[in-house]
Amino acid sequence: MSSHQESSFRAILYAFLANFGIAAGKSVAAYLTGSGSMLAEAVHSFADCGNQLLLFLGLHRAQMPPTRNHPLGFGKVVYFWSFLVAILLFTLGGIFSIREGIHKLSTPEPLAHVPIALGVLGFSVILESFSMYGCIREIKKIKGTKTLLAWLKGSRNAEFIVVLGEDTAALLGLAVAFTFVTLSYVTGNPIYDAVGSLVIGCVLVVIAFLISQRVKSLMVGMSADPDLENRIEALIEKDKSIVKVFNIITQQFGPHLMLAAKIEMKPSLKISEAAVKINELEKNLKKEFPEIRWCFIEPDVAK
Repeated sequence: MSSHQESSFRAILYAFLANFGIAAGKSVAAYLTGSGSMLAEAVHSFADCGNQLLLFLGLHRAQMPPTRNHPLGFGKVVYFWSFLVAILLFTLGGIFSIREGIHKLSTPEPLAHVPIALGVLGFSVILESFSMYGCIREIKKIKGTKTLLAWLKGSRNAEFIVVLGEDTAALLGLAVAFTFVTLSYVTGNPIYDAVGSLVIGCVLVVIAFLISQRVKSLMVGMSADPDLENRIEALIEKDKSIVKVFNIITQQFGPHLMLAAKIEMKPSLKISEAAVKINELEKNLKKEFPEIRWCFIEPDVAK
């Protein structure tokens, strides 16, 4: 397993453990208080636990070796599961929260044991913060010198995008729930709690939409990161048997990469010599860039 994949597994594990503890606490608090915001948050956390299991499944299946029917392997399957996670976040999290808010608006009920709910929310913020810290720490190991925002805009790691999006949604939802439950407690008006549930639902729907759009690009097919492409091309150009690099094409397949390059080789080389040089080049490329699983080098005299 590559270091990138190990980082992905750790980030998902942090999120799963945090969300499981949070979901249990929120469920108890929702039962004791009758809070719609707390119930929305509990459902959101349980949905996140299921989402992390789906991401684990996606990463595991992405490691399956190529088959006759899938000669380029199963790397892209992680994009499918990531997209499904975004859909579940939208439906189980967002739509349920909005539905619960509408229900509480039509039939408002006073909250009970509010200090317990606020205590659980505060504890959940701590756990969720640890989860986000763990995710960001793993991202730092692979993002290089880029800022976090720049890395997110160009990242091909769908699982990190999903986990960080979930953590962001969770922290925002907790902040909203804490605020509106407090307002309901201070004012004695349960309408604030219903409004909190609606706001949480809207937050989840927006973040789920943003995640789905990002993952959709990966499902359709994206090249490797431009910086990586530049480094690959630079390594090819260093080969003394190559006169010119006409172009290179890359395709991301989950954690793996396919590379195709059209090059002009020295005309003095015999066909057998050129074949040996190409084989050596492919070996060097895979050694320098372990994410390259498939490499196709085409010698030519024109673009």
